[in-house]
Amino acid sequence: MEMAEQLLDDSFRLALVAAHDDMGSLRVVYLFLSGRPDRRVELECIVPIDNPSIRSLASVSFPASRFEREMADLYGIRPVGHPKPRRLVRHAHWPDWHPMRADAGPAPDFATAGAFPFVNVEGPGVYEIPVGPVHAGLIEPGHFRFSVAGETVVRLKARLWFVHRGIEKLFQGCSALRAVDLAERISGDTSAAHALAHSLAVEDALGIELPDEAHRLRAMLVELERLYNHVADLGALANDIGYGIANAHAQRIRERLLRLNATVTGHRLLRGAIRPGGVVLQGLPDTGEIQRLAVDVAEVASLTLGNGIAYDRFAGTAVLPTEDAAALGCLGYVARASGLRTDARVEHPTVELPITEVVATAGDVLARYTVRRDEFAASALLLQHLVEAHSGPIAYQPSADQQGAAPSSGVGIVEGWRGTIVHRVETDATTHITRAKIVDPSWFNWPALPVAMADTIVPDFPLANKSFNQSYAGNDL
Repeated sequence: MEMAEQLLDDSFRLALVAAHDDMGSLRVVYLFLSGRPDRRVELECIVPIDNPSIRSLASVSFPASRFEREMADLYGIRPVGHPKPRRLVRHAHWPDWHPMRADAGPAPDFATAGAFPFVNVEGPGVYEIPVGPVHAGLIEPGHFRFSVAGETVVRLKARLWFVHRGIEKLFQGCSALRAVDLAERISGDTSAAHALAHSLAVEDALGIELPDEAHRLRAMLVELERLYNHVADLGALANDIGYGIANAHAQRIRERLLRLNATVTGHRLLRGAIRPGGVVLQGLPDTGEIQRLAVDVAEVASLTLGNGIAYDRFAGTAVLPTEDAAALGCLGYVARASGLRTDARVEHPTVELPITEVVATAGDVLARYTVRRDEFAASALLLQHLVEAHSGPIAYQPSADQQGAAPSSGVGIVEGWRGTIVHRVETDATTHITRAKIVDPSWFNWPALPVAMADTIVPDFPLANKSFNQSYAGNDL
């Protein structure tokens, strides 16, 4: 583990930890990334199956501490020296069963759910407010427990993994060239970016190369996905402080973008266009429509921030300091709103693009709002550039003879609208997937929400939560 610690000291970040059951031994793969320029380092550690333990990196990396707890739950690999090796994925009613092991067998009976051992905060006037896991509306399940003094939040604990679907297990045995449909459904609002990360990983494993024009077409789809999600969040943030008219216009713009998606790919969520070895578009985006919508978004944002109540509710609320964002390994707009420069389009590019990097410093709801606003404008300009610079076909079909010759592995890295997505796959000689590991940016960003909520007030939680807007499904694989 000395090499891992050295890489962390050299400004690499731990992007992924994947355990593997190799039928006789366990293996752990660590992926470290660093950008500007693109650097990727993998370390492997063999773990004896009769004594499944590994030295913990939790003392030097908070993300490592959570990856280790996940491995302990799903593979039974014990992190030696971990300061808090409590369960992460497996809730209190889960049996002593490790579902990712090859010999796991069918799921045993689950016990009746009991009380989860939350940390109790005590003191004069302190009380608890439990929220969830079942919420009103369409939101996915998550449990939030507030320890509160008056209205001030003393401590917030978020409990996730109520929708764990076994996605990584479902990839095992799938044809590497035909599993993209599953990748598109990891987190529905990030279909294009997950499909692209999966496709890049498969292409890396199988040695498939695409021309730059194909990579630019794929980049168009990821930017279209960024547009409709960012504008939805701008409206939802306004709606959370009662400024419904801004949300109504944001939803109008989102609907026009979804219809534009359908003209480009045949699917409102951009599904079916990206696949390993190819990309198929039905048409190029209408840049005139995108620029008109960009003007609309700028006006909606201006009206929102020009409203004194809206500005006061956003400014200074749920601050995530730069040092905390860095220590937690935050990604995407959450990190950039706290002053961190992180963007896989620049750090790990598949093709050179004129990226306008957007960074704020305050780390509050206002910063997370303005970063989305400015990224919408930047993406609109990038899409205009990509369309105007395009030449050649708008469909690149995978070749029928794309076959692997030996077991291999590959990594795909994409800057989705929430942040950097990483997929790693291992394939056998028949090009079937033997292991897929997926890391959505929500994995890194969820722990930052309780940090930002410290010393806020309870009524600000919906606003703060929406300013992060992390994926439950992307986290709860």
